[in-house]
Amino acid sequence: MLIFEDIVTGAELISDGWDMNLIDGVVYEADCKRKTVGGESFDTGANPSAEDEEEAIEENKETVIDVVHDFGYQETQFDKKGYLTYLKGYMKMIETKLTESGAPAEEIATFKKGAGAYAKKIAGNFGDYEMFIGARFDEDKGNHMIVLLNYREDGVTPYVVLWKHGLKEMKV
Repeated sequence: MLIFEDIVTGAELISDGWDMNLIDGVVYEADCKRKTVGGESFDTGANPSAEDEEEAIEENKETVIDVVHDFGYQETQFDKKGYLTYLKGYMKMIETKLTESGAPAEEIATFKKGAGAYAKKIAGNFGDYEMFIGARFDEDKGNHMIVLLNYREDGVTPYVVLWKHGLKEMKV
C-alpha cells in the first residue's frame, strides 16, 4: 500500500486505495464517497428501552466524505484573492524543491505550465471548492498543501484535488 504525504508537513493526505487520476501532469483528482460514521451500539449491560436506544444511535450518526474523514482533514477557508496569493507562493516553493532535487528541466516546465493552467481552472470556479489542510498542519513549516474538494458534473460525486509535486510516496 502507498500513502501520499504532504512534502512540507508530512501529513498523510491520501492512499492508493483511492483511484487517483493525473490531470495535466500536475494534480491528482480522486473520486470520493459519502459514508455514515458513528451510531455504534455498545452493550453496557443496562436495559434501556429499544426505542430510546434506536434514537440515541440515530443521533450519533454522521455522513462524511471518506477521504476527509479517514485522513483527518481540517476545513480551512480563503477568499479568492487570498487563496491565489497563497497558491502562487506554494507553486514557487514546489518549483524550488523540484530544482533542488535535480528534477529534469522538462518536468519543471511541465509543472509550471500545468500548474498555471489548473490554477486558472480553480480561479474560474473558486466558489465550487471546499478547502482542507492535513491533520498535521504546522503553520511554522511554511506553505503546505491545501486539498481542494469539489463535485463532479452529476453534482453528487465528491472528488479531491492534490498537487502531484507536493506529495511524496511512502510504502506501508
